[in-house]
Amino acid sequence: MKLSVGIITFNEAKILPLTLKAASKVADEIVIVDSNSSDGTVEIARNLGAKVYDEEWKGFGPQKNSVIEKCNGEWILLIDADEELSEDLIKKINKIKNGIYDYQVYQINRCSICFGKELKYGGWSNQYATRLWKKGSVKVSDNLVHEDYITDCEIGKIKEKINHYSYITMKDYFDRFNRYTTLGAEEYYKRGKKSGILKIILNPMYKFFRMYFLRLGFLDGIEGFVIACTSSMYSMVKYFKLREIYRNGAYVENKNS
Repeated sequence: MKLSVGIITFNEAKILPLTLKAASKVADEIVIVDSNSSDGTVEIARNLGAKVYDEEWKGFGPQKNSVIEKCNGEWILLIDADEELSEDLIKKINKIKNGIYDYQVYQINRCSICFGKELKYGGWSNQYATRLWKKGSVKVSDNLVHEDYITDCEIGKIKEKINHYSYITMKDYFDRFNRYTTLGAEEYYKRGKKSGILKIILNPMYKFFRMYFLRLGFLDGIEGFVIACTSSMYSMVKYFKLREIYRNGAYVENKNS
């Protein structure tokens, strides 16, 4: 059976070659929907044999549904541009592709690598995410960020890992930070969630406490401390931006632009 790999991209040139070289070991086609990348992402993808479509950014959910629609395989593997299939996972997926499977939808174990280190605590390990399914078995929600995967099928779990290079450097983290906090705030506004002083102050404090202490993030060393700090700051900024949206009717980066 044919398998399509679907990926959405925006300025993913750093990790994309690694992602595509691993994906090519299971894919009959690789389909990419790009959103006006300016760092050579499109050229890299085409040089490595991917079909690339350019579309304006509509949010993570709509963008992923768009790439799914363009996939022709009987199986769809939807991965992020910063995810690399491990060799064990490649073997497992090829078995499924060749007819050895018990489910029509699978979640895959994600191994998060932040600042060069695999995180094993803090809630970052054994994160099973829906990634592989028979075409038509899964619908992605239209959330702007943190989209949901909707299915009526029973879901199997694949223990073989996919390596998720979440953040390579601190610069890489903050390059994404502003975009993701804005999308998160806009999604909360869309759902009718409220902001306020208590949420802006207390939610980040609780997030740090949960990640670093309750989920043993301190066992990941300095990287565990930094990711707990940046995650709590992410929460604070997201709720503050949500407050600005309620005040202004929209989030505005620069009122003079």
